Amino acid sequence: MKKPGAKRKEKLVIQRVMAEENQSHETRRSIYAQLESELKRPVVSLFTSFRFPVMLEDTDANMLEGILQKMDLSKGLALVISSPGGSGLAAERIINVCRTYSGTGEYWAIVPGKAKSAATIVCFGASKIIMAGTSELGTIDPQVTYVTGDTVQRFSVYNIVKSYEDLFSRAVSEKGNLQPYLQQLQNYDEREIKEFRSALSLSGDMAVKALKSGMMSDKSEKKIKEKMIGFLTPKKVKVHGRPIYAEESSNCGLNIELRDVKEMFWQILYELYIRLDNFVSTKVAKCIESEKHSFFATLRRKDEGK
Repeated sequence: MKKPGAKRKEKLVIQRVMAEENQSHETRRSIYAQLESELKRPVVSLFTSFRFPVMLEDTDANMLEGILQKMDLSKGLALVISSPGGSGLAAERIINVCRTYSGTGEYWAIVPGKAKSAATIVCFGASKIIMAGTSELGTIDPQVTYVTGDTVQRFSVYNIVKSYEDLFSRAVSEKGNLQPYLQQLQNYDEREIKEFRSALSLSGDMAVKALKSGMMSDKSEKKIKEKMIGFLTPKKVKVHGRPIYAEESSNCGLNIELRDVKEMFWQILYELYIRLDNFVSTKVAKCIESEKHSFFATLRRKDEGK
């Protein structure tokens, strides 16, 4: 058995420096081994950039499946996830991939930093979510982006539908001048409102389905919706990006394992988080990897292919 650091000495100094500068997979492999020793199950990471304009999508489920095919998952797996979100349908696929390949039929989600929106849905599919006091989940209500010239505005689909319904209700009950209401209602497209309602329904359905078949299997769908209202709408948090921390998540009925940020396990996990977050913030747009395998995607340049 080689002594710690023996492998390190085999590499030239320039090789080690370049690996550190580029945050190559080699710089993280020993961290996975340490985490797996602590958790007694394989560890896989799924990171998408908070800096570059990327999102969780179907190809991420494909890359994840490619890695899980090469692993011994008889004892289950732990998924370390960091992402601002993306497609809810992709989140459903990721949940299904993790459960299907896991020898125990379940997985743990670990949130070292932020797992927002669709990434929160991925966490809902886990049997438990490992968090610390600094870890963040978020609401899963859909957002819509409007671009006017150089101005980009994002609005909550829930708030758009709610404002339309409130305005319409006031117009119906108005006994006097309807003109002000009609003028404002002209800013809404009924077809778009129907699409928004469908998006809201889909988001809630995915969350309830994931929880009902996992950590909240003992509760009715109605009860799950009641307890998870803080995640399903922006009523409580007010703003889509506002953090939902471990204590509040636990109060909603999620199976949260709270870890101390000062314990050795979290310090090891934090190093993995910092290294991978740096990697997807400077070198690539997203990365899915285990101790032995690493897939990543670069950001497509606008002038690429010209």
